[in-house]
Amino acid sequence: MPDQALQAALTERYDALSTSLRDRVIGFVLSAFDSLGSYRDADAAAFIERVLPVVLGAQQQMGAITDAYLSAMIADMLGGASAPAGVALDEALRGTPPDEVYRRPFATAWTALSEDKPYTQAVAEGRNRLLSITETDLQLARTHAARETMTRRGARFFRRRLSGSKSCALCVIASTQRYRVEKLMPIHPGCHCKPEPLPDGRDPGQIIDEELLKEAHAAVAKGTGASDRGGRAPDYRKIIVTREHGEYGPLLAVRRHEHTGPKDVPGS
Repeated sequence: MPDQALQAALTERYDALSTSLRDRVIGFVLSAFDSLGSYRDADAAAFIERVLPVVLGAQQQMGAITDAYLSAMIADMLGGASAPAGVALDEALRGTPPDEVYRRPFATAWTALSEDKPYTQAVAEGRNRLLSITETDLQLARTHAARETMTRRGARFFRRRLSGSKSCALCVIASTQRYRVEKLMPIHPGCHCKPEPLPDGRDPGQIIDEELLKEAHAAVAKGTGASDRGGRAPDYRKIIVTREHGEYGPLLAVRRHEHTGPKDVPGS
């Protein structure tokens, strides 16, 4: 049986390390963007030269601490050595060169200016896109490392563990389901969920947190007027879907939303 006290301590430590890393990197990236004198091509080039090595290093660090956390968790569940073996993360986790990705906030600002938006608004829109990009890249480092570690250590199933004081409805509902390790954890921009292996290697069934699913249903019912004590109306499997995004990979989405596929992401 897993040692609950040990697993709680491991989770607490991992949460502290990953949150601290994310906050420090985001703070650095946004501060670098805010300190630019202007947002022309030369400023974009200087920004990328300064920021990109830090971001790429942080992605590797996120992979390393995720590997260490999951290795210890799975060793406690299934036995074996707890020492991490290390993970190899591609710098281009999206399949797109990182320097192209981190130029996009500037393109957002330039587009806003071309639409006659005020300068401060244009810069704010670029900054918001930068925040989303940085958060997503750190989350991709987490999920890619998790898949590699759990596969190597023989885990078969995992759950999405909610992280932080607030979680969106997509993540709350998705956290009530079990996932297969061979499938990369679906995310969405701003997602902070973490993968957590399920013990014993046995399939627990699709729904692993009936009470939370009922609570999520009750919240939906309160807002929509729909009601079902069984927690199955509306059918969340028809609302929350996993789609393949051209860069993120599996993406949590509401069924009616449009999204980009692998062929829809431009090469530049």
